[in-house]
Amino acid sequence: MIRFVHKGDFEKTRKFFKRAQERRYMASLDQYARECVKALSAATPEDSGETASSWGYKVSQESGGFKITFTNDNIVNGYNVAILIQYGHGTRGGTYVEGRDFINPVIRPAFDKIVDEMWREVTSA
Repeated sequence: MIRFVHKGDFEKTRKFFKRAQERRYMASLDQYARECVKALSAATPEDSGETASSWGYKVSQESGGFKITFTNDNIVNGYNVAILIQYGHGTRGGTYVEGRDFINPVIRPAFDKIVDEMWREVTSA
């Protein structure tokens, strides 16, 4: 004979799924994305300031998770200036301008904050 005994309830599980349905974490993702855009603008090397002021973002839901996409709309002659600054580029005169890693040092701490916040949200009772 097999006997199964259960004590307690599934209240914590119900609360978790209810919070997940409410999508409260979307506000957190939006807040962190705005902070990242502000930090990216401040960290962008400036000549005219156009690249620094051209940052934006989009938070979207995808299967299995969410995605934050950061954009920079400063395009010159078909090239994204933020990418040219980040990775470097050749010039018409045949020289090479070395890139400056200004994006990753800004994004990394922000993503760490997002991960911590989402983990607290998931594990809170």
